[in-house]
Amino acid sequence: MASIMQKSQQGFTLIELMIVVAIIGILASIAIPAYQDYTIRAKISEGLGIAAAAKTSVSEYFISQNTMPATATAAGVNVAQTTPYVGGVSYAVAAGVASIKIHYRTSLSSQIDGTHDTIEFKGTGSSTSGVRWNCTAGTLLAKYRPANCR
Repeated sequence: MASIMQKSQQGFTLIELMIVVAIIGILASIAIPAYQDYTIRAKISEGLGIAAAAKTSVSEYFISQNTMPATATAAGVNVAQTTPYVGGVSYAVAAGVASIKIHYRTSLSSQIDGTHDTIEFKGTGSSTSGVRWNCTAGTLLAKYRPANCR
C-alpha cells in the first residue's frame, strides 16, 4: 500500500521563484518612475495654488479698472510668498499682458533636471470676457504641468 501512495510536492521550484522575482522587478521598474513624476507634480501644485490667488487679484483689478495693474502691489500679488517648494513669485506687465511667474526652489528643480524651474501665467484682458489666462510659458517641462497648461 505504501508503494501506491506518491509523495506530494511541497514548496516552489527555483525556476518558479525566479519568474516571480523577475515579474516583481519589471513592475517596480515601471512603477518607481511613475511615482517620482507623481510626487513632483504634487510639489508643483503648491505654486499653482499661489498663482491661482494672484490670478484672481489681477482679474478683479482688471474688471474694476479696465486695465492691468502696473505693479505687483497694485495687483495684490504677494511676491514675497514662499513655500517649501516655491522660492518666489514675480509679476510684470508688458503691452497690456500681465505675467505671473512662479519660481521653484533648487531642491525641486534638481529633482526635475536643474534648469526647468518656472511656470508663467499670462493674462490678456478683454472688456467683454474679463481676463483669459494661458500657462504654457516658463521652463517647466510639459509632463509636470497641469493638463490645461501643456
